[in-house]
Amino acid sequence: MPQAVVHVLFTIIALDLFRDYLIKDKKKLPLHYVFIGGIAGLLPDIDVPLFWLLNNFLGFDIPWFHRQITHTFLFIAVFLAISLIYFDLNKKVSKLFAVITFGVAFHILLDYLFVGLITPFYPFSYAAYGLNLFGRTELPLAVEGFEAIVLVVWLWHEEKRHKISDFI
Repeated sequence: MPQAVVHVLFTIIALDLFRDYLIKDKKKLPLHYVFIGGIAGLLPDIDVPLFWLLNNFLGFDIPWFHRQITHTFLFIAVFLAISLIYFDLNKKVSKLFAVITFGVAFHILLDYLFVGLITPFYPFSYAAYGLNLFGRTELPLAVEGFEAIVLVVWLWHEEKRHKISDFI
């Protein structure tokens, strides 16, 4: 935990709630940006397929490096910097990278809260931090139940707020 679905789902929910209750103007944060933010919630785990590709197909014998480079404040800062660079040049690109920054940061926050042991200051420090609320033991039923509860609560919110049953 968090599984890939949690990273996507929680990011989408957070952006959707931000869009509904704080921005309130759907044109300022279009729905496809919410979707992009959800996908960006997976971005810090790009090191997993990269590691697999390097080790299994390209023959590089490298140590496991999950939750190092891509789970740092530096990784967040890259996307934030792009957003800020484009702020005056192109508002759409700036907003897109702001949403991506949110997705990446939210992923790292979820790992910090539920899995623990991220190295946010890597490569400057190897100190690992995290609350590890779910612990290191496997709790598949609890995790699946937690994911299901969040999904049901969000769907209930969407029904009350947007009447999604009208589209079924």
